Amino acid sequence: MPASTGGIIGGGPRPCNSGLPGNEPLTKAEAVLNSPHFPLLETTLSGPRPLIAGNWKMNAGDAAGIALARAVIEGAGSETLGCDLLLCPPAVILAEVARLAGGSAAAVGGQDCHAEDAGAHTGDLSAIMLREAGASFVIVGHSERRAGHGETDAMVRAKAEAAHRAGLTAIVCIGETEGERAAGKTLDVLAHQVGGSVPAGAGAADTVIAYEPVWAIGSGRTPSPGEVAEAHAHIRARLAGRVDSAAEVRILYGGSVKPDNAGAILALGDVNGALIGGASLDAAAFLAIARLCR
Repeated sequence: MPASTGGIIGGGPRPCNSGLPGNEPLTKAEAVLNSPHFPLLETTLSGPRPLIAGNWKMNAGDAAGIALARAVIEGAGSETLGCDLLLCPPAVILAEVARLAGGSAAAVGGQDCHAEDAGAHTGDLSAIMLREAGASFVIVGHSERRAGHGETDAMVRAKAEAAHRAGLTAIVCIGETEGERAAGKTLDVLAHQVGGSVPAGAGAADTVIAYEPVWAIGSGRTPSPGEVAEAHAHIRARLAGRVDSAAEVRILYGGSVKPDNAGAILALGDVNGALIGGASLDAAAFLAIARLCR
């Protein structure tokens, strides 16, 4: 299969206007065929091409966010990186960031979506709306949503399915709490969340997994390299038989990823990139992490 050039590989289409009438969601096949970067899947010699994703959370939703996006896009455009880049800004500037990113090495994603395509859901955004604003990815099931909004595995799965209907790649977040870790339940929790949150029949073209230990997010603490490797290998094993081409599905690590610890994490087996919070708000730090991908 021929390699695509400079786009998001194994991670869904670029921001695009599908040309379909109304708000009709794209099928998976249509999402692929409408992407200027078809075919989507490409792997490196050591596995799927890494993805470095920045989750800005509820930050930089103004001119500072536009400046941040521009700095990342221009910085990435001046060199050849060994990874794909994704920016997930607040929804209020997503369309503008998508316009800036058009034709660049960076893709744009939403931070959440509703499980329904449309309806009386005040304050929510559908996956279709995100696609029309220029997104090609969306994060679902982040621990801050699970804890703060009571989202269950079933709700996360429904959101991932909505993302797929809209032609978006779903980044499905999973991870254990500190109490679960202390009780030795990490692997059981991950297995349960994979089984409950990842749609059956998902695959590398429409789904990314992000392993984020809840206790590590924003704390400055990270699991040991051995613990990260064990968790990712376990997730990969649980994906087998549930999703298409499990070996090609990108599994990201997230939780206090910084330039000074990212190299060791990204070098681990079954770690195919990172979902970055705080460090993604600093263009220099975000690009420094991206440069560590090989």
